[in-house]
Amino acid sequence: MPLLDRLKGGGAQTPANKPQPTNAGGSGGGSSNPPQTISQRSDANMSDRHAPAPKTESAHAEFKQRVQTKLLAEMDQVDSTRKNELRSAIQELFDTILAEESMVLSRAERTRLFEAIVADILGYGPMQTLLDDDSVTEVMVNGPKNIFIERKGNITRAEVTFDDDDHVMRIIERIVAPLGRRVDESSPMVDARLQDGSRVNVVIRPIALCGPTITIRKFSKQPLTYHDLIKFGSMTPEIAEFLRACAVAALNIVVSGGTGSGKTTLLNVLSSFIPHDERIITIENAAELQLQQEHVVTLESRPANIEGTGAVTIQDLVVNSLRMRPERIIVGECRSGEALDMLQAMNTGHDGSMTTLHANTPRDSIARMEVMCLMAGMDLPVRAIREQIAGAIDLIVQQSRLRDGSRRITYLTEIQGMEGDMITMSDIFEFEQIGVEEKKIIGRIRPTGIRPKFMERLEDAGITLPPQIFSSGGGRR
Repeated sequence: MPLLDRLKGGGAQTPANKPQPTNAGGSGGGSSNPPQTISQRSDANMSDRHAPAPKTESAHAEFKQRVQTKLLAEMDQVDSTRKNELRSAIQELFDTILAEESMVLSRAERTRLFEAIVADILGYGPMQTLLDDDSVTEVMVNGPKNIFIERKGNITRAEVTFDDDDHVMRIIERIVAPLGRRVDESSPMVDARLQDGSRVNVVIRPIALCGPTITIRKFSKQPLTYHDLIKFGSMTPEIAEFLRACAVAALNIVVSGGTGSGKTTLLNVLSSFIPHDERIITIENAAELQLQQEHVVTLESRPANIEGTGAVTIQDLVVNSLRMRPERIIVGECRSGEALDMLQAMNTGHDGSMTTLHANTPRDSIARMEVMCLMAGMDLPVRAIREQIAGAIDLIVQQSRLRDGSRRITYLTEIQGMEGDMITMSDIFEFEQIGVEEKKIIGRIRPTGIRPKFMERLEDAGITLPPQIFSSGGGRR
């Protein structure tokens, strides 16, 4: 049976030839086996459908709910992945019910109501328009009535809202179900992702007191390149050339920064510099990286099931990846004991590996790595951990979100080795703020004048950087 016929229960009837319902809820006769339409099944809730409906928000919400209820009653009979056909079916049903209810809407109201219904059935509800807006980089739902967005680094309230908690929960289920994740009172937090790779975090009651909370970190439909970051002011052409040389020469790189500073985007750009003939294994909690190379294996951690078993952690994946003949290992983010295994991998022949971690400065990132190594449960002396760090990490790239919302590389710091019990570091480049103009921070990342010790490795890889990249006044930590 054609899709539209199945959606409407059979015949494509119009209001003019539609059988009239009886008081008993019958089909009104007409054939020995008359098809039961969606409208007929819902007549008990539409006794006043021939009266003009008031053009108010509440009336629109009730009408939208009725159309959704009718359509969802038929959704188990159709292939919900065939979105184009479903959209046509929704359009036909929408026009039919508008005529049946004598609801008069302006063109703008009609379009807005139809798109809201389509978004609720095929998309992510009120968030769909925000997700489709390329200028929106983050969507934050704090309960059904409070939705905020980030645009150009600034957070503002969105004009859209959900109907209630149940409305938000339906959208949450649509996000997590295809990934095999679950969210309920026994497991009220979950990390997930959208089809385009955007990161999603969900927290529901009883943990979230304001109602179901959704945080979506959007990623561009087309992965950002270093050209984009140069255009945005996040880096300079000289920094891009330097980072490309470090990636090609297989230096071990850590991207450090705060929440929302752009660490994952920068890691994605750095990984794009890796030669295409190398085997890369990526390890993430929720797969976000968008590598363009052909020889890439993507691994994703898994939480415990409802029985509390079956969890696969980042640490498990890092250990397993060592048996998969990797040339580069990229860990989306180190949060705990996997940092020790990552350092072990970097120290045992997997040069050119990369990861990110949360820290405010390069020096803080060293302290964070020490703490994470201790979280592995190994009773190691601090000096042994520091030796592992000094031997494994070559470069720390500090990414920061400044007060005006802009995201900049603020430090490129070389790990030089150990002096006594301390790890020695040198800033190769650092960000210098010149001033503030119309609430925008004016500044540039400049060389400190220090030539990194790993320049020999770059030259051994056949890479020659122009000397003026490093020319300027110096500074050392």
